[in-house]
Amino acid sequence: MITAAASASQVGRFETQVLTEPDNLATLMDLPGRWIDQVRRRQRMPEVILDLDSSVSPTHGAQEGTTYNGHFECRCYHPLFCFNQFGDLERASLREGHVHSAADWRSVLEPVITRYRGTKRRFFRGDAAFAKPDIYEYLEAEGYRYAIRLPANDVLYEEIDYLLTRPVGRPPKKPVVYFTDFTYQASTWARPRRVVAEMEWHQGELYPRVGFIVTNLRRWAGEVVDFYNQRGTAEQWIKEGKYALKWTRLSCCRFVANQVRLQLFALAYNLGNFLRRLVLPPGVKHWSLTTLRDKLIKVGAKIVRHARYVTFQMSEVAIPPPLFRELLRRIHRLKMKRPLPVPE
Repeated sequence: MITAAASASQVGRFETQVLTEPDNLATLMDLPGRWIDQVRRRQRMPEVILDLDSSVSPTHGAQEGTTYNGHFECRCYHPLFCFNQFGDLERASLREGHVHSAADWRSVLEPVITRYRGTKRRFFRGDAAFAKPDIYEYLEAEGYRYAIRLPANDVLYEEIDYLLTRPVGRPPKKPVVYFTDFTYQASTWARPRRVVAEMEWHQGELYPRVGFIVTNLRRWAGEVVDFYNQRGTAEQWIKEGKYALKWTRLSCCRFVANQVRLQLFALAYNLGNFLRRLVLPPGVKHWSLTTLRDKLIKVGAKIVRHARYVTFQMSEVAIPPPLFRELLRRIHRLKMKRPLPVPE
């Protein structure tokens, strides 16, 4: 008996009618984290670094929930993403276009933090949109070390006033950088916290570039800045999702259907990132998801059927045979690894 594959219309109805049911959608949103937990059973993860960031998904129609966003200057959706330090997408949520960057952060961050409560070293990074007292208090209660960009104000500038004087002499081509830290308590904070400041004097610029970071890390101020600056990789992962997977294509009429589509994009992204970080040999470990897509996934092949086996004849231009065999060997070896206990 030959069973026909689902037609395009059947797949579309499954996406927009079945997966949009509340229970199915909740399970779908939890699925990226479950996949990552399966990877954790095969690769130990003694520490976790979470990066929370929002993005823009421009819309070009009358989709439900799309509104004008003054910051991005377009009609859009405003999704929120949470990545770990390996580029795995822990959780994603689609939001209406007009909401603040930190809106509904608990629905994204809390399920992820719950899954990592058994991990010893836990860290969090976020930009100035997440500089909120309730986020600080939540992370501190959960035992997380964090570094979050703090919006500047006059009180913060007064704390570093002694460093805002231009250095004497001709400025060098390389920026002159100063670090300092101090204790600060905003009017909305229940207690004072450590703030790290960075001042950069650049040649040809009249005023320094100043940045503030609120943190509970005990590291030297320069190391805190270096740790925070690494969150820029999360922005690169979002760009990969946009360019390699086109996850901004949210063209369904209903908001919940576009939420489902974003979750499917998240699963596809994680599959590609798992392939990159768990399977690729060192020589091609630097490949982007776009390169993986064009050289390994979206390639043509000729199928030759024999009595007892099927042969896929592929071009050697994109992937040489030795590299392809190495990829298959690494996938098989990963499958044969004995799983570790289920992460708590």
